[in-house]
Amino acid sequence: MKVKLEIVKAGTRLHEGVYEIDDTESFGAAWQDVWVKARERWIAKTTSIGELMDSMHGSVIDELNGAEIKLRKL
Repeated sequence: MKVKLEIVKAGTRLHEGVYEIDDTESFGAAWQDVWVKARERWIAKTTSIGELMDSMHGSVIDELNGAEIKLRKL
């Protein structure tokens, strides 16, 4: 089934996407997409080599902590 996945934190949309989710594998693939995009967004915010090196060890969990996750069947 098609599912719209939206993640919002403090009024800011961190992610929005439509995924075909039918089983655990496709559910995992959707979350992998969220994870990769959150990591890329976090790395893009860095302003120095030191920050970039720190971000390599940072956690996407910190980025998503406190976010609201919305799933809607389409």
